[in-house]
Amino acid sequence: MYPDDSHRSAALFARARKVLPGGNSRHGVFLSPFPAYAVSASGCRVVDADGVERIDCVNNWSSLIHGHCNPAVVEAVRAQAGRLMAVGMPTEAEIELAELLVERLPGVDQVRFSNSGSEAVLFALRAARAFTGRAKIAKVEGAYHGNIDAVEVSVAPPASRWGDAHAPAPVPATDGIPPGVLEDTVVLPFNDVQSSEALLREHGAELAAVVLDPVVSRMGLVAATPEYLRMVRRVTQELGILLVFDEVFSFRLGYHGIQGEVGVIPDLTALGKIIGGGLPVGATGGRADVMAVFDQTLPPLKVEHGGTYNANPMTMVAGLACMRQMTPDAYQRIAALGDRLRAGLRRALDDTGVVGQVRGQGSLAAIGFTGEPATGYRSLGYREEERRKAGILHRHLMNHGVQIVPYGMFILSTPMTEADIDFIVLQVRGGLERVR
Repeated sequence: MYPDDSHRSAALFARARKVLPGGNSRHGVFLSPFPAYAVSASGCRVVDADGVERIDCVNNWSSLIHGHCNPAVVEAVRAQAGRLMAVGMPTEAEIELAELLVERLPGVDQVRFSNSGSEAVLFALRAARAFTGRAKIAKVEGAYHGNIDAVEVSVAPPASRWGDAHAPAPVPATDGIPPGVLEDTVVLPFNDVQSSEALLREHGAELAAVVLDPVVSRMGLVAATPEYLRMVRRVTQELGILLVFDEVFSFRLGYHGIQGEVGVIPDLTALGKIIGGGLPVGATGGRADVMAVFDQTLPPLKVEHGGTYNANPMTMVAGLACMRQMTPDAYQRIAALGDRLRAGLRRALDDTGVVGQVRGQGSLAAIGFTGEPATGYRSLGYREEERRKAGILHRHLMNHGVQIVPYGMFILSTPMTEADIDFIVLQVRGGLERVR
């Protein structure tokens, strides 16, 4: 049973703490009192250092839409490794992956590759500032857009620092964020159409961009209402503000991305995760006139964009192998698995009498222990009691063959079957009995 001090994972964590602060290089993988260390995986299952096999509903925080060791991706990487792993030259694979993204995303005419979703957002905001000549950006309270200063603001602010519900205070997500960053970041109340429009109009002359994910992963998949999205698109166009969709997570929700699902077309799109086939990747795409700020053939160059591993051939071929498998039928099939999971989670809540909500769409699902549907960060109910219940469910699932994102999110992969989904629901039902 996890945790047990005799586990090899416990010994590995003790060893890691001597050379890595906190024992890791990414806070998201930490579990108390120690994380389970992975040693192998295949399809939708991962095996830890103690030989325990679990269905993986984390999928490296959404980057593995085909699960682990997808044969086509493995073969593409293996073949490319024998030809060319890294080089100070462009390759044809970069063009091919860019062509695929341009064909699929309505708001993307051109693409620049980088190595993470954070970089993708960073360069989208830098492009917006260069294009508009303005300094400020706006984001919604409770949303996470990577680890760059401008958006590490009001990601999970404590209630004592929320400020006015109609004009949230900018709160640094961590120490090390300069005060000047807060002056240039406007925080919007998610799904509050009237208040957000007022803030956009108040700061409009200074705003370069609004960055928004229509399905907010860090909020447990709270979705933007159609009215909110239409307002943001209308007002940004009216005021000359660029709309940036952060589709690092939500590109997995449809063949044409979340922008194709909601019918709202942004000026710039940040991508990552699934487009790299499991290898590090980021991409910034958008309107050709905006993307021209990166064009070194049109002097003077407005935004320099380098990176030793940008568009490296290993990632490009892995991304192509992954995305070519994500046909409309593949999206439909994995979304049906998501529907089956969400329905099962709702039945489990009803049958056990545990108060909770199920959110999500497509291949994403989340369970939250609140009585009323959440519309924004402040209605999520992330109080100590809700966190305690989420912790009980997570621990139960760890000991019954399922691994989920600790705060209650399930990220699906194409190797999963209906039987896998039913097994997950069965184990969740047992976890909810413990919560009750």
